[in-house]
Amino acid sequence: MPVAMPVADEAVLARRAEIVAALRRIVPGEGVIASEQAMRPYESDGFTAYRQLPMVVVLPETTEQVAAVLGYCHRQGVRVVPRGAGTSLSGGALPLGDGVLLGMAKFNRVRSIDFANRVAVVEPGVTNLGVTQAVEHAGFYYAPDPSSQIACTIGGNVAENSGGVHCLKYGVTTNNVLGCELVLMTGEIVRLGGAHLDAAGYDLLGVITGSEGLLGVVTEATVRILKKPESARAALIGFAASEDGGECVARIIGAGIIPGGMEMMDRPAIHAAEEFVHAGYPLDVEALLIVELDGPRAEVDHLLDRVQEIANTCRAVVCRASNSEEERLLFWAGRKAAFPAVGRISPDYYCMDGTIPRAKLPLVLRRMQELSAQYGLRVANVFHAGDGNLHPLILYDANKPGELDRAEAFGYDILRLCVEVGGVLTGEHGVGIEKRDLMPTMFSEADLKQQQRLKCAFDDQGLLNPGKVFPTLHRCAELGRMHVHAGRTAFPDLPRF
Repeated sequence: MPVAMPVADEAVLARRAEIVAALRRIVPGEGVIASEQAMRPYESDGFTAYRQLPMVVVLPETTEQVAAVLGYCHRQGVRVVPRGAGTSLSGGALPLGDGVLLGMAKFNRVRSIDFANRVAVVEPGVTNLGVTQAVEHAGFYYAPDPSSQIACTIGGNVAENSGGVHCLKYGVTTNNVLGCELVLMTGEIVRLGGAHLDAAGYDLLGVITGSEGLLGVVTEATVRILKKPESARAALIGFAASEDGGECVARIIGAGIIPGGMEMMDRPAIHAAEEFVHAGYPLDVEALLIVELDGPRAEVDHLLDRVQEIANTCRAVVCRASNSEEERLLFWAGRKAAFPAVGRISPDYYCMDGTIPRAKLPLVLRRMQELSAQYGLRVANVFHAGDGNLHPLILYDANKPGELDRAEAFGYDILRLCVEVGGVLTGEHGVGIEKRDLMPTMFSEADLKQQQRLKCAFDDQGLLNPGKVFPTLHRCAELGRMHVHAGRTAFPDLPRF
């Protein structure tokens, strides 16, 4: 049987066989995958530039099995990487050659729905869109809606604190998760929060949300569900210059208007989306803003008029409002399909994620165009304009020598720019391995050590998803005195594609 470990050392192979046998006793049947061919689908997540076969894949079905797997690995000193749907764009679920990949895909049930208290209890393998589909018959929905919502799961949403189109008004994942069941690396099962609005004591639920799988494995989440608004209308607003679109975003928020969603695309993204979806986007503009207002019908109509007035003061050349639900959904269809649409115009693209103050949008868009010329690579911009969460798509061809390196360098400069103007390295994709080496641009050494002390409180041996987020790893017992390794040395044998 082919194996995943590259070193054909008898002791290593014997150790691997021992671990595989132990995991099969915990998760019987087809719950353990150990052949090289069968593990290939798990060698990377959505950040495909780096790939690594895991030592073994285990697919538990119950919380008790997760606890038993983690407890065994803790006792044996075996490293573990949790994985949901594998849609992470920062390498957060990249496996380790000497580690167990813990797949949570079988946790795919909605456990309960309480419409009176407006909460649903779901397993982490339920897709983001699946939550809405489970409650929409009663007129409810789940507000966070990343573009990958048809595939990404609630567990991954919690790990990365995902956002989406409606996060400006309704918040990101941390604002919509009320509780979770969590298995620690020791195998202990704890509960944080619940169906109530808030809990006493330290906000450990807030710590877990966005922790990128470094602190524990979520096996259940209690999420907030909302009543669908009475009315919703969207406006398509086109501009002859991207800077005008950025100015319009700032003026809308400055006027005290909080849209249900506010998204922006530049010319390359507009053309790609229109050719893919045929949403009726204008093709003679440099930037397209989609602004959605929701709530009582009279309020929506009034605010839509105000938005159009503001757009005109920002030199809008196209301004069209939806007049039916079908038209509103068509406006959004192009934006939701922007990522796959861009995939049709370039062999490869590198999807970035950074967040900036809204007022800096015109400056950052101009600087990105300068960087595009500097690196000789096109960039298509698609982003959550309302909260300043940018998603530049750097177009390149991995088959051309040096283009991936240039794309990464271009992306790093974009992220440095985000921090320079007062923003942050990530809005919702997480740090993972992609942005790990950029963490010192945003945090001091003291900041990073303090964050690692928090990890030590949950994972004293550093076994859970090691090598992610922190550019320099420290032993918990020696934190502040000496480091074990730095840079990408946690993945010494990673082939890059």
